Amino acid sequence: MSKERARRREEREREAAIVRAARARAAEKKERRTARTRSLTGLVPKRHSRQTGPLAQRRRRQVGVTIALVLALNVLVWVFVPGWPARTMVVVVSLLVAPVLHTMLFRR
Repeated sequence: MSKERARRREEREREAAIVRAARARAAEKKERRTARTRSLTGLVPKRHSRQTGPLAQRRRRQVGVTIALVLALNVLVWVFVPGWPARTMVVVVSLLVAPVLHTMLFRR
């Protein structure tokens, strides 16, 4: 009976060693990949998702006001004008006029 238990234990240990070796290979491969990625991305300067600072905040606020005005105009037209062609025309014209409105409101 002890020989059978020893044989089973030896099989379990052999299987565990195979699993450990596979995990070690995978971990080593992952470490190499992250090191390679880190070395390549270290050469490129990091970019922020959006600009920071007072000028960028002012610009975002100005663009937000312009979008809010155009959106409010479109909502009012959508509510009070019954015809689809007129609604569509106002949407198209408002999209074309939005940059002009922005320039007129926030001239430097």
